[in-house]
Amino acid sequence: MLHGIDVSAHQSATYDTDGLAFVFIKATEGRTYVNPKLAAQTKHAREAGLTVGFYHFLWPGNLTAQAEYFVGKAPERAGDILAVDWETTGAGTHASNAEKDRFLREVKALRPRHRVVLYCNRHFWLNVDTTSYAGDGLWIADYVTAGRPRIQARWRFHQYTDDPLDRNVADFPSRAALLEWATME
Repeated sequence: MLHGIDVSAHQSATYDTDGLAFVFIKATEGRTYVNPKLAAQTKHAREAGLTVGFYHFLWPGNLTAQAEYFVGKAPERAGDILAVDWETTGAGTHASNAEKDRFLREVKALRPRHRVVLYCNRHFWLNVDTTSYAGDGLWIADYVTAGRPRIQARWRFHQYTDDPLDRNVADFPSRAALLEWATME
């Protein structure tokens, strides 16, 4: 398994990359927020030779506008992965299953040469999701042993802790295999 992290404006632009193969960086949220550290965190990841993913925190409504906002702000390089973060918002709401599915499809239509994955926690996957649609792959959050999320579905990435930061593993045998999958070769 490969190790990685995910970062947002809450983390340093010069996070530790030792032992990592990938990083997911928060790019946008809704239709107005852009991570102020996006450029610096991206530069740091690329300089370390990591596979880079970008995620959008999804709000209900305005799906086309959110998809366009996300792909307009997220850097674009071959091999970058795009993700939708589907969970409860600060307002206590969440996008519906249909909205989540439509957002994934719209991002894929806007960036057809990029993998587009779904991030959600185990509760959402087992109790909120009704379509099991995860685009090109599932990134599941379940704070248990790395690589052993308590779900039956095939997953690509597993966020297994958020202490002291969000740590993940990827279900690929090597960095080369991850890069090959990400570049859709």
